[in-house]
Amino acid sequence: MDLKSTYLAMGISPEVYDYCLEKEKLLSGRFSEIDRIFEFNQLKVLKAMQDCKVSEACLVETTGYGYNDIGRDRLEEVYARIFRTEDALVRSQIVCGTHALTVALFGNTRPGDEIFSPVGLPYDTLLEVLGVNEAQGSLKEYGVSFAYCDIKEDGSFDWEAIRKGINERTALVTIQRSRGYSQRHTLSIGEIKELIAFIRSVKPEITIMVDNCYGEFIEDMEPSEVGADMVVGSLIKNPGGGIAPVGGYVAGTSRCVKNAAARLTAPGLYKELGPSLGNNRLLYQGLFMAPSVAASAEKGAILLSAVYEGAGFSCTPGPFDQRDDIIEAVTFHDPKYVISFCRGVQRAASVDSFIRPEPTPTPGYEHDIIMAAGCFISGSSIELSADGPLREPYTVYFQGGLTYFHSKFGVMMSLQQLIDDGLFDIRKLS
Repeated sequence: MDLKSTYLAMGISPEVYDYCLEKEKLLSGRFSEIDRIFEFNQLKVLKAMQDCKVSEACLVETTGYGYNDIGRDRLEEVYARIFRTEDALVRSQIVCGTHALTVALFGNTRPGDEIFSPVGLPYDTLLEVLGVNEAQGSLKEYGVSFAYCDIKEDGSFDWEAIRKGINERTALVTIQRSRGYSQRHTLSIGEIKELIAFIRSVKPEITIMVDNCYGEFIEDMEPSEVGADMVVGSLIKNPGGGIAPVGGYVAGTSRCVKNAAARLTAPGLYKELGPSLGNNRLLYQGLFMAPSVAASAEKGAILLSAVYEGAGFSCTPGPFDQRDDIIEAVTFHDPKYVISFCRGVQRAASVDSFIRPEPTPTPGYEHDIIMAAGCFISGSSIELSADGPLREPYTVYFQGGLTYFHSKFGVMMSLQQLIDDGLFDIRKLS
């Protein structure tokens, strides 16, 4: 079998193929380190499942109220073991990461409280939840205020601004691990540990939540192991392994999880209700596959960084930088490149590869968004995808890939699309 001929038959030019393989050969050491962490996390997940005695009975469905759903309850025990927390809430009724964060925030604040972010404004969709952007039903409408300070230009924490930002009303600190649509770097577990320790020195009793989206299983520890009261995420990102059809999680102290459960269901009902609706097997299987899928996505992001940095574009992280999530950002300073890039990734999709993405208004975002996402699970950003807001500095965010080789094809096709659209001349690299 001629592998190169197969790529060429799928629309990749010989020049793009040879260039990407040249960059891939430089990454064997990086990939070996990722495989070490993948192996560790795979064993961690397996041990949690074995210790919790996951059985075939855990895979059956429940309906209605969902009383005595042993599969659901056991899955939450598994998550608590993996994240080293007292309890966890893992539910199909949580529809996305923003919903999981909303449940955690509403559950763990009260009127008159203030939420503080020491790492800048959170991801766009959370701005309406907090009331930064006006929206019906926001925390602001319930008397919960929000304040923040930015990370410094050199990427370090602004310790003095953090100290001043925490006051007698500050009840909860939210730390977004991933960069979202911002230009800052993703936070490492070491940085999160240092930040939590400082916050505790200012106000020991404060509740600390980490938005863990895109970061699960990328390092050999999670934020809950370095002092966070809650870690929150989406099951159609890393921990769902591309198999979970829906869902989100809140893992943390018993108090925080119970408060979140009271908002998801109702006070007094807490975690007792919520049917699995036949999703248990998919949530278990997705979690089991998650370390492998996260490692594949991370490798794809590293290859993208090497390919585009070599082509002269600004990439963060760089191919040999420490990486703390699965997202790679490429800044083009021109919207035409963002649109072309996303169209190339869409051409590499397993589903809807024939669709031509266009920038469009999207709920929860101030600017038009372009998204490439041909996924088995709608909106699943652990699958090969790319997106970005049509605003300065015109950065596109690439993530996902259930296998490394699909991510690799997506990288090639994105570059091929730039060439096909007349935006890049690969001959300049020879």
